[in-house]
Amino acid sequence: MELQKTQLKLSDKAWARWSALLIVAFTMMAAYYVNDVMAPLKSMLEGELQWTSGEFGFFTGAYSFLNVYLLMLIWGGLILDRFGIRFTGTLAAVLMVGGTLAEYYAITTMGGTAATVWGYKADVFVASAGYSVFGVGAEVAGITVSKIIAKWFKGKELATAMGAQVALARIGSQAAYAVALPVAQKWSLDTPLLVGLILLVGGFISFLCFAVMDRKLDKQETLSAPSEPEDKFSFKDVRAVVSNPGFWLIALLCVLFYSCVFPFQKFATELMITKYHVAESLAGAFAGLPALGALFLTPVFGGMIDKRGKAASIMLLGAAMLIFVHLVFALPFISAPWVAIALMIILGIAFSLVPSAMWPSVAKIFPVKQLGTAYSLIFFIQNIGLWGIPVLIGTVLENYCITGKTVVNGQATNMYDYTLPMCIFTGIAVLSMLVAFCLKAADKKYGYRLEEPNTK
Repeated sequence: MELQKTQLKLSDKAWARWSALLIVAFTMMAAYYVNDVMAPLKSMLEGELQWTSGEFGFFTGAYSFLNVYLLMLIWGGLILDRFGIRFTGTLAAVLMVGGTLAEYYAITTMGGTAATVWGYKADVFVASAGYSVFGVGAEVAGITVSKIIAKWFKGKELATAMGAQVALARIGSQAAYAVALPVAQKWSLDTPLLVGLILLVGGFISFLCFAVMDRKLDKQETLSAPSEPEDKFSFKDVRAVVSNPGFWLIALLCVLFYSCVFPFQKFATELMITKYHVAESLAGAFAGLPALGALFLTPVFGGMIDKRGKAASIMLLGAAMLIFVHLVFALPFISAPWVAIALMIILGIAFSLVPSAMWPSVAKIFPVKQLGTAYSLIFFIQNIGLWGIPVLIGTVLENYCITGKTVVNGQATNMYDYTLPMCIFTGIAVLSMLVAFCLKAADKKYGYRLEEPNTK
């Protein structure tokens, strides 16, 4: 009995693996806060810094610019599989801190100046550049944490752990949407971002603590199986990943689904105010309801998938719910505040269903040595949508949807009709459901076992 105890690795001990999860989840919680903290401030940016909706869309899309055009996510995945989770996670945290610092400098020091950089207002350009560097770090951190969970929870509560990590990270999103506008109105426009910068520094320290635990686990694994050759990543694995039909279906579902959620949330605060007449102090909290729903529901759905399976069916259900939400948002004659709240709650349920099923499914389709590459390629394709859709929505709003003027904090800003943007989101949601249906068919054809439970 004593011998069996000494052979237990850290990942075999429930307290240790869940502690490791909580530590890295704090880093992601800080990242999610910074990612969403500027979204509720769109009207203030237009009023105080004279940004336009097109410039706000450019700034929002900048999160994914480097990931898409310089293939930074793909390089991040290769670095992850080549150099491991500790090095990659530390690098990602440094990029997030540095990018947010540049964004904060642009808002506080350059805001409202007449200078331009490459045809863009200087503050818009520098803030977007910083946000883009932050986006590289945040996305690489995301794939790193996914691989961390796959490593520490292999053969255990994998979907539950991934769901819990997403839920904890969503605390950051909900906090950003709930407090950004009231805090900015009480103090200054840059204060919510400063809070995010401080949280990111804490997240960096948090990840260094995890690295100590992970190094110990690696030593234990080496001692327990010294004769087993290490399954190293090679560039042939990239070809193996992209030649797998499951990869393309998961990647397409990911980009379509998340393009209907994250970009929508960036504009949702203004939608709540202009169409549903929600008070400014509450609009951000309403826009953050999907994140709040994910906080409670993603671990629950993850636990259900661990025990009962049905991941492909759950992704199909989540996509169908997404269509309903955006279709009702697009109806111009429905403007009751309670409808908006109900729709955001339903969106939160869908937002919990799909990720809790999608990310553990990747770990079923690919072996561990290919997971970093698979996640990075999926996130890369996802970032194409996260870059393009906000730019598209911002351009559509600026050119086709202005209905008049209003005053926010003593500054005149535009009012918008969101019917056309919501029709665009509805169309994307329909495509996501079609892909989810194809993924369920592929599961039967190729035997991915997505409908089977994860717990052994």
